[in-house]
Order: sequence, then C-alpha cells, then structure tokens
Amino acid sequence: MLSFSVSLKRVWLYLVVSCFALVDVVTAFPDDWFTRPPTPDRINQLQKAAGTEGWMIVSERLLQGALWSYSVRQEDAAVQWYWVARWCNVLGKSQRTLGQKWVKSSEEANVTPAASDVKWVETLPDEPVVSLLTPETVAWLLRDQSFAASFFDLLEPSDCLPRVMSIVQALRQAEGRRFDAYKELAVAIALVYDVTPPSGWPHRQVGEAVLPRVLPSPVEAFAYFIDLDKSGASLHKLTTIAASELKFMVDLAAPFPELLWARQTVKWPLRDLLKSYTSVNYRMDRIVETKYDWPGSVYTLETIRKEGGICVDQAYFATQAAKARGVPSLLFGGSGVDGRHAWFGYLNTGNKWVLDAGRYASENFVTGVAIDPQSWRYLSDHELNFISEGFRRLPPYRQSRLHQVFAELYLRLNEKPLAAAAARKAVTFERRNFEAWNMLIDANDTALPAVRESLLREAAQALQRYPDLNSHFIRQLTASLRERGQTSVAEFEERALVRRGQAEGRSDLSVDHAVAQMAAAKAEARMATYRDVLKKYGLGAGIDFYDRVTRPLVVQLTSEKRLSDARQVLTQTRAAFTPATGSQFDLGLKALEDKAKLMSGQ
Repeated sequence: MLSFSVSLKRVWLYLVVSCFALVDVVTAFPDDWFTRPPTPDRINQLQKAAGTEGWMIVSERLLQGALWSYSVRQEDAAVQWYWVARWCNVLGKSQRTLGQKWVKSSEEANVTPAASDVKWVETLPDEPVVSLLTPETVAWLLRDQSFAASFFDLLEPSDCLPRVMSIVQALRQAEGRRFDAYKELAVAIALVYDVTPPSGWPHRQVGEAVLPRVLPSPVEAFAYFIDLDKSGASLHKLTTIAASELKFMVDLAAPFPELLWARQTVKWPLRDLLKSYTSVNYRMDRIVETKYDWPGSVYTLETIRKEGGICVDQAYFATQAAKARGVPSLLFGGSGVDGRHAWFGYLNTGNKWVLDAGRYASENFVTGVAIDPQSWRYLSDHELNFISEGFRRLPPYRQSRLHQVFAELYLRLNEKPLAAAAARKAVTFERRNFEAWNMLIDANDTALPAVRESLLREAAQALQRYPDLNSHFIRQLTASLRERGQTSVAEFEERALVRRGQAEGRSDLSVDHAVAQMAAAKAEARMATYRDVLKKYGLGAGIDFYDRVTRPLVVQLTSEKRLSDARQVLTQTRAAFTPATGSQFDLGLKALEDKAKLMSGQ
C-alpha cells in the first residue's frame, strides 16, 4: 500500500481547504467510504447532503475521496467515486454558465455556433443543471457506472451540457424500461443532437434548400432505432455497440420516410454493403461539364438512385442507407493525384470497420477526412485508425483510461510527480493512449532536455503506426533539439519523418511541412520558399499540395498585383506535377492561369 507522501498531503490539504467551511459534510463522508465502490445507501446519503449543502461541495468531497482511494491503490473504487463526483459537479453547475462556456469554446475552436443555438443559450436560467432532471433520473445517473464511464469518456468542450442533459431526461422519460438496454444509444443521441449541424454536413455539394440539414427529434430517433433493433431489421445488434461508434449511426440527414424507403429497397447484407454505393449510376456527364454540385431541386435517396450522381452522391446514398438499417457509417472525402473523391466507411461483420468502400487505390488518395457528428469537426486520421482497430473496447484501454483520469487530476493540482506516475501507468497498460503520453510529457516539463527528448522519442515510437501522432512528438523533439543547437540531428529527424510519410503514401504529412514553412516565410522569401517546398514536399502530393499550398499563394500574389510571380508559381507547379488534361487538378490550375492573364490584360 502506498504511503501518504508529503506530496499527496499537499493535494489533500488543497482539497480540504477548498471546502473548509463545510466541516459537517467532510465528517459525514469518512475516508473508509472510498476504499469500496459506491453503494445505494451511500448514494442516497450524498444526495441528501447535496440537497442541504449543495452539489458542488459534495463533488469536492467525493473528489477528495477518489484521490485518497487511488493513492492507496483501490483503483476500481477510486474511478467509480470519480464518476459520481463528476456527476455532482455537472448537476451543480449553472445552466447559463455552461451555455456561455459552450459558446466561448466553439468560438475558440473557430467554429461558428448556429444563431438559433446562441439564442437558446441566451434564454438559459441561472439555475443548476439538476433542475432539468427528475429525482429518479438523478439517482439513476449517480448509480449507473457504465453510463457514466461512457458519457464522460466521450464528453467534449463542443458539447452543450444543458441541452445534452435535457435530451437524456427526455429519452429516459419517453422510453422508460427500454432506456437501460439502449443507454449507449442514448449517450450517442444526446451528444450528437445537442447542437445544430453545420451547413457543410454531410457534404457541401448540395444546397440547403434541397437538403435542409435538420436532425430529427431525439425522442423519435431513439424510438426509431430501438424499434428497428427489436424488430430484427437492424443489421447490427444495437445493444452490443458502444456509443463511440453509435454516434456515426444516429447522425441522420435523410428524414424518416426516406429511411423507411431505404430499408425496403436497399436489401444487401452487411458483407455486401459496398453495392449500395455502386448501385447509384455514376454521372460522367456532370464531371465533363464540371457540375460538381447537385443540379436538381430534389435530393431524396430515391431520386439519387433513379437519376445517378457523382462520387459524393454515391457516398451520401450509401451512408444514409446504412444508417437506416442500423449500421454506423462515415462519408469520406480525400485528394488524389489529379482530383478529389468521396467514398464511405461502415461497421462490418464482427464489429470491424471498413473505411475504404468506393475508394480508388489507383488514384493514390491520401487518408480521407470525415465529419465527427459529435463535434461537427473533421476527424483526424488517427481517430479513424483507432475506430478501425477497436482497441478502446478492450480491458487494457479501460485500465489505461482509469490512470489517465488521475494523471489529469494531479496535473490540474500541479502535483507533477504524481501525475507522471499515473500517466506512466496509463501508457504501460495501453501504448496507444495518446492523451496519456501528452500528460506524461507535460508532467516532465521542468525535466532536463535529455529526459524530455527521451520521453518524446518513446512516445513517437509507441505511436509509429499513426503518422500524424508520431509527427506530433517528432516535431516537439526537433524543436527541443534546435533549441539546444543540435540542428543537424533535428534536420535528420525531419527528413526521416518526411521519407516515412512518403513511403507509407502519406503525402499529406509532407504537405503539412510545406504549409508550415510557407506560413513562416517572410514576404520577400515566399517565392524562394515555394520553390524549395515544391521540390522537397511535392512528390506524390498532387492536388492536395495545390489546394493547401499553391492556390493560397497564387491568390495572395494575385491580390497583391504580383501577377508575374503568380504565373511563375503556376508554371513551376504544372511542370512539377504534369496533371492529366481535363482532371480537376488541371482545371484548377487553368482557372488560376486564366485569371492571372485576364488581370494582366493578356
């Protein structure tokens, strides 16, 4: 058993001082409570205490207990008390404050909240979240550990908690006995339906007048999927799928009548779901005529199937048809050598993800991007790999997550040795726990450079299979090496990173380097820098390099009336890539060339 160290005493003192005025509450919850998981009787006692002393105060005391339990290696009990403390903290917070915090968080993430959501936030009362819930729901939340673990593991700053909790209450009230069996589905719906989807979802190539981008009622969606599962019409048993994957099923862009049509019409079994993509006839005439946006006034699944479409319409059709039948699915977009493409992914048999249905290997597409319906932002490629591998469903990750929770708590208390110890346990249980590696490195921020660099190399090695995560740590490593004057070693690491990315078909990582160097270049050095990055990072990058490096530079040069430089950049780019005539890459370059000529009067 761990001794009660001087460092831990400081943590304990800090927490006791934070609620020093409430001696009665501290006395009411003795330390030995927390060496065992919460019992119904103790939950009842803390609810009574919250009614007289306040939820936030009770939350502080429970957090003390969770830390104490963790310190004496009663880790399972510790994390369960931690979840209860988290609930008490949420229940005691002001609805208005949480709503305002969500708006601020969205703006800081460069996400513009929907005007209707902002207006709704402005109407929130300065009352605690607990007032949104019935006493029965509050008691259930405090007792159900699996719901808490799933909920708090997924919760992000992008989630608007007052609306999330309102949805949880509505779902539980509407479905009664069926709620418990489908609580993972409830988590997914609550965290997806809390805010209005953006105009770019599920894709940008159809107007809002044709596809309104309106999610259904949370209660109706919950009932739809429960009924689908109960009737045996779902291709997956929905009670066996985690909320982290169900959220890719509940993001319904097509209305219920269309979903019912898909259930009756799109009959392929799970293993043949790719056929739903290819069943939509490809409209080459739209590509020839560069009509990339949907040209009609109706965008139903039946119309798409009847009239055909381009790749993005095929992907939309396939994903919505999959969701209609109880299959989590993703719509991907990516850039290839000469053009852009859309395909889809879905949860296949054996809970294995297929992430390349309709993806053309011959076009050398970089890793595609898909929208996370919880945050409405693009998923990173490592998140997609993690989804595919499914390791977060396994016990080692659950143990890793347990220690990560306490590493984060200790970091917040500035108890870095304790944070480092907890984070080390986390990465020992699961080497792919990216957040825990970051915490381990943060906990060693005052260590000697050689110690930090060793940790960065270890983290990079542990995540070598995930290029963007590996790159995250290698870049910190090279920055540290440069600060110490180890320039040649830093450059070696950077070149190795680029070569590895190119060898693995990850030209987008090379483009990341190019973007960073162009952003850092002074105005007078932009042309020279562009020639350098084109030579070093352009190999195999194709239209992705054009989209992220060439076009922004040409637009900037054109706005500055530096037309000769703009034409020079375009000439260099065309010579380096030689795009196929008539391809999206070729047409993009030609449009910029024509604009430069027009502005120069040629």
